[in-house]
Amino acid sequence: MNTAVRKILAIAALVSLQVPVLVDAVEACTRVIYKGPNDTVLTGRTMDFSLPIPANLWIFPRGMQRNGEVGPNSIQWTSKYGSVIASSWDMGTPDGMNEKGLVANLLWLVQSQYPSFDPNGNQAGLTIGAWAQYVLDNFATVAEAVEALRQEEFVVVTDVIPGTDKLTTVHLSISDPTGDSAIFEYIGGRLVIHHSPSYTVMTNDPIFEEQLAINEYWQNIPGNVFLPGTNRATDRFVRASYYLNAIPQTDDPRIAVASVFSVIRNTSVPYGISIEGFPNLATTQWRTVADQKNLVYYFETAITPNTFWVDLKKVNFSENSGTRVLRLTNGETHAGEVSSEFVRSEPFRFQGL
Repeated sequence: MNTAVRKILAIAALVSLQVPVLVDAVEACTRVIYKGPNDTVLTGRTMDFSLPIPANLWIFPRGMQRNGEVGPNSIQWTSKYGSVIASSWDMGTPDGMNEKGLVANLLWLVQSQYPSFDPNGNQAGLTIGAWAQYVLDNFATVAEAVEALRQEEFVVVTDVIPGTDKLTTVHLSISDPTGDSAIFEYIGGRLVIHHSPSYTVMTNDPIFEEQLAINEYWQNIPGNVFLPGTNRATDRFVRASYYLNAIPQTDDPRIAVASVFSVIRNTSVPYGISIEGFPNLATTQWRTVADQKNLVYYFETAITPNTFWVDLKKVNFSENSGTRVLRLTNGETHAGEVSSEFVRSEPFRFQGL
């Protein structure tokens, strides 16, 4: 091993030791945005959680009457756009894409601190479980969403995950078919918005501003010589950033989708992994890739070894077309394009106060 490589490894090890242990002791997720030729844009993510987090896929049409589920001061709206989403315990929307190609992803962020909310006060509220759905229902582009959410016309209201003492603390990322991107975080009770097409990678921790600073450091270390390999959020950010720029640049949807899946699989946490001293290390439960140019939403779980997808162009999102669900929580196996396999169902109710 030559001197230059030894120096790179020593510096990398030192930086790894300086990252707070806190980032290892929380839920983990990774999100990437791939931009290929001819307006090819795909967003991929892992859903990593220390508990089983059953997901079903849902089709929500336009014209749905919604409310923030936090009491009499809940914000109310009617869905402007239809969407395909993955649920969490059929209580919230952590991931999905609407018919305009806008994608929303919730990732864990332990440092989140939300504004105080008085159910009997004057400020409107929105349960955190419907935060991503609100964006999918109301906006076609990242710019529209940023402009609207910046007005802070409602408070995002959090609570513990039912059956646990774990407070729900997440940040929201969105992307659109132009490749635009934004991340919304509540830090110290204040909304912080990061908006730029350059924000193509994010993980759960630390706060996004610090993620960018860590990645800037690692850009001085050649990824083909050394990449950090642990399951830490900071290490996953670096690996995802490197591989996202190393995979083929193509407008072939098959190769583009396979490439994005390969990146998020590389940043996944092996199923059932347990490491002494890190009780909350989070297994990857499922993964999604959203092809925002061709409007196809791909999904795979860690338990059933297959990948399937929904072609949104084949879905009827018209008002009164009905809510439909594709069940996954009992180990159901699906393959190929599954839009015709959804069945009519009453929509789930978002967990609120």
